[in-house]
Amino acid sequence: MIRFATIGTNFVTGWFLEAARECRELHYAAACSRSGDKARGFAAEHGADGIHTDLTALAEDAGIDAVYIASPNSLHFEQAALMLSHGKHVLLEKPAASNRRELSKLLEIAKTNRVILLEAMRSVFDPGFAAVEQALPRLGRIRRASFQYCQYSSRYDKFKAGIIENAFNPAYSNGALMDIGVYCVHPLVRLFGRPDRILADAVILDNGVDGAGTILAGYDCGMQAELVYSKITNSRVPSQIQGEEGCMVIREIANPREVTIFYRNGGEETVFAGPDRRNMIFEVREWVRLIREGAPDNPHNRYSLLELEVMDEARRQTGIRFPADDIRP
Repeated sequence: MIRFATIGTNFVTGWFLEAARECRELHYAAACSRSGDKARGFAAEHGADGIHTDLTALAEDAGIDAVYIASPNSLHFEQAALMLSHGKHVLLEKPAASNRRELSKLLEIAKTNRVILLEAMRSVFDPGFAAVEQALPRLGRIRRASFQYCQYSSRYDKFKAGIIENAFNPAYSNGALMDIGVYCVHPLVRLFGRPDRILADAVILDNGVDGAGTILAGYDCGMQAELVYSKITNSRVPSQIQGEEGCMVIREIANPREVTIFYRNGGEETVFAGPDRRNMIFEVREWVRLIREGAPDNPHNRYSLLELEVMDEARRQTGIRFPADDIRP
């Protein structure tokens, strides 16, 4: 049995716990929050054995084997480094760190302590994404990938009313790229590798955070990609991968429930059709598998590094800086 704790008491942590309950190998040992009242309320609601209000005490708790971290992005590095250095396996919400430099350091700590660090990039562990990977050769030579994730945030209404929450606060290493653009960047580098060049633009809001953005990526193999993301508008346009023999349509890139190929010769093939459900269970199962097998050098981390490389460059081009960029871990 893997006894785990959670850091964070938001709705995403609740979704993770729904998935964790489907894994018999996991046991919810502790909820952690700086607020004792929040920790006790969350533990009671979700069935944790106990609580922690101090991160160091959690890290030193010999009864905890692993930790799921869903705190603001700017806190990921400090909290994950503490847990990893005390021998805890960590599942770290996306994006795993504020920048590539931070993630590289976390991976060093994980390797030194022989524990698992995994970014909770739920979409790429989904069977729908596996179906996309397996079907790519049917498209012929790939020429274009168009990934879209545009979802109007309820927090944007508060932003316009002068209430700045974490999702729109650059002090927390947040914004459209880090929050939902990552769901476009990570699948791109996982399927096609690091682009040879990128060109980025963003809609910058009054407080310096990005509300929306576009990344154009070029590959020397003769392929282009466009990544479109937004927290201030909605889109009904699906994602696509276009090859010389057909076009693959993906609904949605962050939760690939329906994947269809429309062939150039007029044929049509449903590659994947799954239930419309939260897909965190698959990342949880992979985390458990890696812990059981003891594989700190798992291949998933390579793509998390590439993801942050691309996002670091996109932020450089668009002038988006976080306090974490000026801190050298």
